[in-house]
Amino acid sequence: MPTSPSTSAQAAREDVARRLRNLRRSADLTVAELAYRCNWHHAKTSRIENARTPPSPTDIRLWCRATSAEDQASDLIAASLHAESLYTEWKRQARNGLRQLQDSYLKLYQSTETFRVYSTTLVPGLLQTEGYARALLGTNARFLGLPDDGPEAAAARLGRSRIIHQAGHRFVLLIEEAVLRYQLGDADAMAAQLGHLLAAGALPAVSLGIIPMATPSRLLWAAETFNVYDQALVSVELLSAQVNITQPSEISLYLRAFEELRGMAVYGAGARELIVRAVEALR
Repeated sequence: MPTSPSTSAQAAREDVARRLRNLRRSADLTVAELAYRCNWHHAKTSRIENARTPPSPTDIRLWCRATSAEDQASDLIAASLHAESLYTEWKRQARNGLRQLQDSYLKLYQSTETFRVYSTTLVPGLLQTEGYARALLGTNARFLGLPDDGPEAAAARLGRSRIIHQAGHRFVLLIEEAVLRYQLGDADAMAAQLGHLLAAGALPAVSLGIIPMATPSRLLWAAETFNVYDQALVSVELLSAQVNITQPSEISLYLRAFEELRGMAVYGAGARELIVRAVEALR
């Protein structure tokens, strides 16, 4: 697995920084001279060139004007905005509430044919019940200091999840067995969630695999939950942010990891047995 899931985002930021630095050097300007022309402190120039501070669109326009490269401003602004979209803090994504965050995925979901999801700690959002989702989203809102619209967000998540019943999509979902044991909400809510997994796993478009805790000599340990949308995007969920990976080499690495994990999972009767045991443990 990649040593850091934010590699793509940082590489994109560094590419923008390198292009801006090359413009300054081509214009034969020192760091201080460019800062003077842009009317900011020279330390800001250094921070931008070292990819420590992302430049705003206005910063880029001023930089290009100072280096007589106005024709490159639009491309650089687009590249910078793309770089920042690769790594987005949850608090920034959900500043207007978690329901809006759920709705923001609709276009991506509709355009994806094959969903691959690997989760280490939670039931994948596509298979969550309202009670489970409400408990999870309410907890997240409180922890991140966001508006607590857990019930509304849970309803939106369920609406989004109806895509599993729509033709033209395939869902390959992997979870660790421990997911079945981490209780969210009360025992009734968790039992309902586990019951829903039993039903959802039988849907024609859904392949649900569970990696048993007793798996001997595991071939791979994955540290993070990740989602692969077709073969174009990998979304990695961190505590503080979502990282969107678009570099083909990294996507290939996640796809290879997914297949290795998939080979360790049990399906059908084996998966149902693990779920039933988790239900019985709630009693």
